[in-house]
Amino acid sequence: MNYAALAIPAFFLFLGLEYLAAIRKNRRDLFKFDSSIANITIGVAERLLNLFLTASFYGVFLYIYEHLAFWTIPNHWVVWTALLLLTDLIWYWYHRLGHEINLFWAAHIVHHHSEEFNYTVSARITTLQALVRNVFWAILPLAGFHPTLVMSILIVHGTYSFFTHTQVIGKLGWLEYILITPSLHGVHHSSNEKYLNKNYGDLFVFWDKLFGTFQREEEKPVYGLTHPLKSHSFLWQHFHYFFELYYAASRVNGVGDKLKIIFGKPESLDQRIRVALEKKFIPDQEAGNTLLRYKAYLVIQIVAVIVLLFLVALLYASVENVEKVVSSLFIFITLINCGAMLQHRRWIYYLEYLRLFLVTGYLSFLMGSMQAFFLSTMVILIFAISDTPRRYYLKFVYDI
Repeated sequence: MNYAALAIPAFFLFLGLEYLAAIRKNRRDLFKFDSSIANITIGVAERLLNLFLTASFYGVFLYIYEHLAFWTIPNHWVVWTALLLLTDLIWYWYHRLGHEINLFWAAHIVHHHSEEFNYTVSARITTLQALVRNVFWAILPLAGFHPTLVMSILIVHGTYSFFTHTQVIGKLGWLEYILITPSLHGVHHSSNEKYLNKNYGDLFVFWDKLFGTFQREEEKPVYGLTHPLKSHSFLWQHFHYFFELYYAASRVNGVGDKLKIIFGKPESLDQRIRVALEKKFIPDQEAGNTLLRYKAYLVIQIVAVIVLLFLVALLYASVENVEKVVSSLFIFITLINCGAMLQHRRWIYYLEYLRLFLVTGYLSFLMGSMQAFFLSTMVILIFAISDTPRRYYLKFVYDI
């Protein structure tokens, strides 16, 4: 069994404790339903894709260590301490460049969309961001640290950063002078002008102090982007900035000018581009849906994909490839469906049939029956093109 999968229920355990703490502090406003659902869907996608990539990351690190490392560093507690410091220093520069270079910001911006600041925000990591991050981590095996040691430190490092995404923990006294605390990381996630591009550190504060990017929390942070994203769409959240870069680059001539946009600073990008693209691709979002059955259906879908993700992750080594593919497709269709529901898109009706087609196709495969497959496909198509089921479905979900 892959016991790293236990991180999934652990995440929701601490999320539940944070929610209870928020209630005790009379701060229910720290959680917003739509935003929290959007945060979790992105986290589920990242965990799923990383199931297929983690072994590859380790394999790359091992190859670098065995063939390209400058020297071999022995395993010793002093080495562990040095590696932790070096890991945090690399994180600082990876993180800073992720805010200062458009191409890297396109992968990292998703982490900063949320206008709330709680443990669900820590889940807003994309696989694209993980890929960029691991390019930086490759410095460690190149420097001679064994990949197993590197991966162990990265787990510790990543676990700590989870706990800095909360408002239920206030300032922590003298620890503020040593560690990145929730207060200091909240500054990093805010859009207040004085807080912009500050506190890039993940574990220790002295990198920010050394390189001039440190800022204590003074005024109340306003979380999110300076130009908020007007969508909870799963797909749009992942790819909107790449569209913005493409659109900006297409308006200039010459390779040099295009590269200046791709590798330029995010603040230099014309902010009117996002407005134009949102008008074209993301129509005005309707008012939030307060229907209990709408919220219940969203929660049921999220719970279903989380349980499925946990089982696939826990039993990954023994799960057949066909089950991995079917499970992954089902999860991604559901995540797209949830994002579209948050935007009140009517085409989610057809995603329901896509999920049904996937499930019935898999069951037909298990039975080895082409007849069952064709029969189920015909039934699905008949219902999909019928207007009455569609009207009842949209009435149930959106009350329209």
